Amino acid sequence: MKYVFTFLISTFAISATMAQSTEIAKDTTVAVSTDRYEVVTNRFFDNWFIGVGAGAQFYYGDHNKQMKFGDRLAPAFEFYLGTWFTPGIGTRIALNGVKNIGVTQNGSHSTGEVYDASQWLEKQEFNYYNVHADVLFNLHNLLGGYRQDRKFTTSPYVGLGWMVTKDEPTAREISANLGIYNSLSLSKKFDLTLDLRGSMVNDRFDGELGARKTEGMLTAALGVAYRFKERTWEKPTTTVISYSEADLNTMRQRVTQLAADNDALRKLLAESKEETITDVKIEKSVLVSPILVTFPINKSIVSNEARVNLGFFAKAIMENNSDVVYKVTGYADKGTGNPQINERLSRERSEAIFNVLVNEFGVPASRLIKDHKGGVDNMFYNDPRVSRAVIVIAE
Repeated sequence: MKYVFTFLISTFAISATMAQSTEIAKDTTVAVSTDRYEVVTNRFFDNWFIGVGAGAQFYYGDHNKQMKFGDRLAPAFEFYLGTWFTPGIGTRIALNGVKNIGVTQNGSHSTGEVYDASQWLEKQEFNYYNVHADVLFNLHNLLGGYRQDRKFTTSPYVGLGWMVTKDEPTAREISANLGIYNSLSLSKKFDLTLDLRGSMVNDRFDGELGARKTEGMLTAALGVAYRFKERTWEKPTTTVISYSEADLNTMRQRVTQLAADNDALRKLLAESKEETITDVKIEKSVLVSPILVTFPINKSIVSNEARVNLGFFAKAIMENNSDVVYKVTGYADKGTGNPQINERLSRERSEAIFNVLVNEFGVPASRLIKDHKGGVDNMFYNDPRVSRAVIVIAE
């Protein structure tokens, strides 16, 4: 019997020593997606732009082909507000106008000046404006993938609008618009733009009906655009935690040794004549390794990929010592936003992970502690993306 107790005490002493001395080295890295077409979708109010431009245009009326090219040119302006939903697809609302110049036989919008008496043509001028909504397709980003350092892009667009002249005879017609929006980056905020557009309206818009069903105009406008923050897209990231294979092998060997010792102990107890000793239970007391979940900038939504990892983490928590409590700590990137936003964002991220563990995977709320640190400096690898995170670790 004395031998049994000696063996029991020795086994627990060895187990305690192994538990205290065994530390598995780990390395946390952040892998950035290399897919040139894959980006993190920004919020609705990100990637907006506003622009103005001025240039020249000429109108295709019933008799305007009788004019010299230089005589048909008129000043043009444009103003627009838009947003990019993705690097390749955007939309805008635009206003363009000032004046159209042409010739007329029936006197519509006539200036009274004879242009060609042999053809009964008088000079024609009338003011107009065209309000239209366009959908833009950035060919460089759609075909070549998104690059943050790209300087020049070409974006064909199509749209519908409402073209109006208040000069007598007045007209209001639906317009169809087709063009190419070219953009050259001057800085993070400003672009130099060249907008080439064709517009079509009903033949009666200039006050004179002819053989054609539609009339139109060509416009070229050089301008500048301002891009509001957020101006770029981030690549998706994945946090990879790797452990030392040598340390893992050492741990496996020690677990095997513990199992052998446990079997020997049970055998000794079974052979003992002492009735007061009936069974020996060795309770598992394993701490689950910490987990880090990252978030896109300005967001606290838990991705499906993170939920999968949290599911494994929750299972490991509930299969081990129920006395261990884990702290769920939220962080934000100090270099982005302001202290108030980062305080709220880090709290929302902590609550999001807490809710997933409790509501989706059944971890008792009593085993979790919520905490948040607001905006913090770069915590790992001098990479701000790893600071937009939640870390769950045993207390």
